[in-house]
Amino acid sequence: MYHFRYSIMVTILCLGLASWWGYSQGGVSGIWPALSIAIILGIMEVSLSFDNAVVNASVLKEMDAKWRQLFLTVGILIAVFGMRLVFPIVIVAVATGQGMIEVSRMAINQPDVYSDHLYSSHTAIAAFGGTFLFMVFLSFLFDEGKELHWLGVIEEKLGQLGKIESIEIIIALLVLWGLQHYLPLTPDDKMTLLLSGLGGLILYVLVDSLSSFFETKEEGEAIAETVKRNGLMGFIYLEILDASFSFDGVIGAFAITRDVVIIMLGLAIGAMFIRSMTVYLVNEGTLDEYVYLEHGAHYAIGILALIMFYSIHAPVPELFTGLVGVGFIVAAVISSLIYKKKHLQ
Repeated sequence: MYHFRYSIMVTILCLGLASWWGYSQGGVSGIWPALSIAIILGIMEVSLSFDNAVVNASVLKEMDAKWRQLFLTVGILIAVFGMRLVFPIVIVAVATGQGMIEVSRMAINQPDVYSDHLYSSHTAIAAFGGTFLFMVFLSFLFDEGKELHWLGVIEEKLGQLGKIESIEIIIALLVLWGLQHYLPLTPDDKMTLLLSGLGGLILYVLVDSLSSFFETKEEGEAIAETVKRNGLMGFIYLEILDASFSFDGVIGAFAITRDVVIIMLGLAIGAMFIRSMTVYLVNEGTLDEYVYLEHGAHYAIGILALIMFYSIHAPVPELFTGLVGVGFIVAAVISSLIYKKKHLQ
């Protein structure tokens, strides 16, 4: 419970604010609907982003205490207010040509209109976030230095393909080309898909490549990887990863309610628990104990990326997305226990 104390405090605060907001909108009868929806959104966010917590932990465990603390303070403000409140407003502002203040008023006073504008930007959001997450998955899949393989020979052979330079980029570009060519979209949407996907690809390559500035001839890739997982670059990588997860969650939340305030409060609860879960996994050494957990999380991320791509063509239920991610995590935990038992024997 120690690691989740702040999450519990934030949950109590957010549920209190949700009750007040429900009362201000509909009197006593409005309290329970606001409370229940905030709780549902919080649970949904945790189920969708549990694999995010595992991947975050794999990066965060290499960071020093200062950057971990920054991730939990500044990072949570960016995650809750930046990605789940401000950024959707920015998207609608750009799409409609209106100012931030006007869009903020629209979100409060005309939530239906606001959500429609946000839905109209789904192609760009899904292509951008999906491509970034797909690159995270492919970089793990084609890591030739990975010694432990969850899928045995299959995963080992795929890892050896990492010797082909930039194979992740090649596959991501082929997927984007296939989506742009075969999905029944308007010409404008096809161009939006392609440009947004390229944006997500470029951002991943940029963040991943900045480590080369810290390489030396003697130390090479080892120091580059250390720097990437420590300090500013690791922090930026984690925030972009969290943003990619949050895009789809924000849009999916509008399928449950059009109340922007309740959406922000519910997603804030989930985001805080994901942060606490990340720190718990790091401090308790869970990734070392459950050796396949990181594998399961990355495969879940790969499936989530494909789901985001498919959602450009047709809606995908949030329940299905969440269950797929949880399924991979559960399978990874079971496999880890079997592995541990076998090696103890």
